[in-house]
Amino acid sequence: MVNADSMQVYAELRVLSARPDVMDEASAPHRLYGHVPAATRYSVGRWLQHVEPVLDEAKAEGRLAIIVGGTGLYFKALTEGLASVPPIPPELREALLARSEGEPSEALHRQLAEVDPEDSARIRPSDRSRILRALEVFEATGRPLEAWRQGATRPALSDMKVERYVIDPDRAFLHHLIAGRAEMMLNHGGVEEARALAALGLSPDLPAMKAIGVREIASHLRGDMSLEETLAAMCTETRRYAKRQMTWFRNQMKDWRRLPLKEA
Repeated sequence: MVNADSMQVYAELRVLSARPDVMDEASAPHRLYGHVPAATRYSVGRWLQHVEPVLDEAKAEGRLAIIVGGTGLYFKALTEGLASVPPIPPELREALLARSEGEPSEALHRQLAEVDPEDSARIRPSDRSRILRALEVFEATGRPLEAWRQGATRPALSDMKVERYVIDPDRAFLHHLIAGRAEMMLNHGGVEEARALAALGLSPDLPAMKAIGVREIASHLRGDMSLEETLAAMCTETRRYAKRQMTWFRNQMKDWRRLPLKEA
């Protein structure tokens, strides 16, 4: 089992990312789960670097690699290749982060639209991480991110037989699953996990700090929300995320086979 979920890579987020538990991991080999500290600014490019040797290992051992997760960009990069963007100088990235601190995402999106209208049209004004990524690429290279995408790298799965599936749950059943998952997180370690993550004093701009539940539980711990309000907020945010996720799957993975899922 190989992870393709951008939040399940973080060591500190077992509960809040719904990562497989210890018993699940003992039932079969699991790779790329919880292998990255939350302080790391992980990316799809880093994931591709990590997943390729895992796939080579499975192939050499004659094992079937089952790649699962909800991060569509990981699957797109794996099956179609990734834009060959040169490494971004760390000092440029840090300068951009410092300059943008406290700046609303919408304002950064307007800045991006001025220099890179094509990418800004693809990125939601609230998607701070992707906006900053597009800005840093333009500042570092003088070229829009889309221009680099035209020279995508060779897909890691290009020489392998691949079956592609999207699990397509019924909407009502999906909302039922989301509610159950959020309740499980709050009742089985999610609060403690969010408290421990907050104690690390990490930048709120780090990807791990944007996991659903982290911000909501932090509000509860400050006394701003009751546990019931926290649960409702987590459910709402997860439903919104699931809607965006399914839109991505429909638009970016049109040729993947759909597996309908309904409540029995």
